[in-house]
Amino acid sequence: MIRTLQLSILAAALLAAVSACSPQPAPKTSSGSSLESMFERDELVIVANDGSRHLFDVYLATSPEQQRRGLMFVRNLPESTGMLFVYDEDGMHSMWMKNTYISLDIVFARGDGTISSVIHDTQPLSLRSLGAIEPVRFVLELNAGVARRLHIGAGSRLIWTPDQSTAAMASAR
Repeated sequence: MIRTLQLSILAAALLAAVSACSPQPAPKTSSGSSLESMFERDELVIVANDGSRHLFDVYLATSPEQQRRGLMFVRNLPESTGMLFVYDEDGMHSMWMKNTYISLDIVFARGDGTISSVIHDTQPLSLRSLGAIEPVRFVLELNAGVARRLHIGAGSRLIWTPDQSTAAMASAR
């Protein structure tokens, strides 16, 4: 009986060791393709404080579900790409970096597109709330360092005209 118990313990330990060494499935992380399936894309222009104009390809977060998801799990974002959060009303919107692996610049803009404030170089994976300093309608997330490098700050302006499908989605909510 002791021999059977020893063999059972040995078998269980061997099974546990083999399981630990077996290849595990890769964690599901979002790549560009999953962003493509969840978000529409559009272009916007930012007129920076020095008068220069910069074109960005943006993913549009227009629904509450998309806004909750944001850029979580994204590990690479092309330099001229961002995510534009579009809200139905002006508000004291805030963001956090939960499950966001890349540092971002967060640009807060009023309903007319003028930039109210920018939070530079956010800390990835942080749960700290990063909020607007006044009611805003738009929040734009860009790669960290882009806003400083391109002179995008308070007083700069976002120029974005939603296409028909985006406008229809927003009015349907």
